[in-house]
Amino acid sequence: MNSLNPMRWPLYAQIFAGIVLGVLAGLISGDTAELASGLTFDSVYDYIGTLFLNALKMLIVPLIATSIISGVAGLGGPGTLGRLGGKTLLYYLTTSTIAILVGLTIVNLVQPGILNGVPVRELLDFQANSEEVAARVSGAQGGVAEVFLRMFPPNIVRAAAEGQMLGLIVFCILFGYFVSRLAKAKSAPVTSFVQACFEAMMGVTRFVMRFAPIGVFGLVASVVADVGLGAARPLVVFSITVLAALAVHFLVVMPLILVFVARVNPLRHYRAMAPALLTAFSTSSSSATLPVTMRCVEDNAGVSGRTTGFVLPLGATVNMDGTALYECVAVIFIAQAFGVELSFGVQFTIIVTALLTSIGVAGVPAASFVAIAVILGAVGLPVEAIGVLFVFDRILDMSRTAVNVFSDSCGAVAIARLEGETGILGEETALRRAAATAD
Repeated sequence: MNSLNPMRWPLYAQIFAGIVLGVLAGLISGDTAELASGLTFDSVYDYIGTLFLNALKMLIVPLIATSIISGVAGLGGPGTLGRLGGKTLLYYLTTSTIAILVGLTIVNLVQPGILNGVPVRELLDFQANSEEVAARVSGAQGGVAEVFLRMFPPNIVRAAAEGQMLGLIVFCILFGYFVSRLAKAKSAPVTSFVQACFEAMMGVTRFVMRFAPIGVFGLVASVVADVGLGAARPLVVFSITVLAALAVHFLVVMPLILVFVARVNPLRHYRAMAPALLTAFSTSSSSATLPVTMRCVEDNAGVSGRTTGFVLPLGATVNMDGTALYECVAVIFIAQAFGVELSFGVQFTIIVTALLTSIGVAGVPAASFVAIAVILGAVGLPVEAIGVLFVFDRILDMSRTAVNVFSDSCGAVAIARLEGETGILGEETALRRAAATAD
């Protein structure tokens, strides 16, 4: 009987149920049916969805500040990180940047936010006026030089209050780094306090996400009630665009790194990582998949325990290629839907912010939506527009998690080779794997 109780379903199943019920409720009620005199079903749906989005936006500043500071401070100073740490961070920054550029290229080529030459704002029931949004984007952004100025705002509190998160992210990275360089007696109280705040914010985030099925129901029902199923087509095209970009990174970029940096056979690595990839796809959690990833990299790929133990736990926290790619595609899609032309400076801001947010909040539940809200605010787009992204997010979340995990594993292999390790994904490893299977 417990299996029939929706409250005992996994969160993703509850959210999926909310999407289905939202579609049905929106189709049945339309935008005119009244719940009571003067109170339409549509207005109730909109209220529920707005309440959930407000709760998500409430998390942004404290979640970003505590997660980035605790994460960077936990890495240790240069003496702690050493050569292995430097190579690992360089790899993660490089692959995440490449992933963002892949997403940026494909979304600009496909243009999922444009249908028959017309922005899909009305199909998606976006409330803001396109001209107003364009003015906000133009007013919020300048050239590339202006982006660097916004990374160091004169008043960090005011910048955060105005939704300009780029400066807050840079400040938190610098603060966390220099905390890590303090003597242990001085740094320990600070890191303990920030870590406690971060864990408390994780609790608040989990609490808010418990209401995600209801919030998603309201968001979906409101859109369907206003525009019917017309919103499905641009969202399907958007989803296909994301999957195509993830496939390019997974099937082209990562194998090239394995060939030219690690000098190993990519097909052998795909086979070695199959259990971890299937686990990541089914759980949508890099952290939950970490034990399987470590076993595959160490036992199947032949990477040493030293490299595996350092690179993979760090990667599960800060290396989110698929997430960074998705954030970029989502923001460009929303801009296209409003019919807003993004200058090079704006797109550069998206690249930088997507990179920093994917590193800073990737391990947090609903991280993608928190990060997307940050990027939308940074470039002047309405944060409320993220509501439509929930519709197909489950399958996209599964896919980007698999890409995240695969990138971590490629990093472990590449760094192990750069460290001079031998027998990786070779005859020696294959024989050892066969022997372990026979046992």
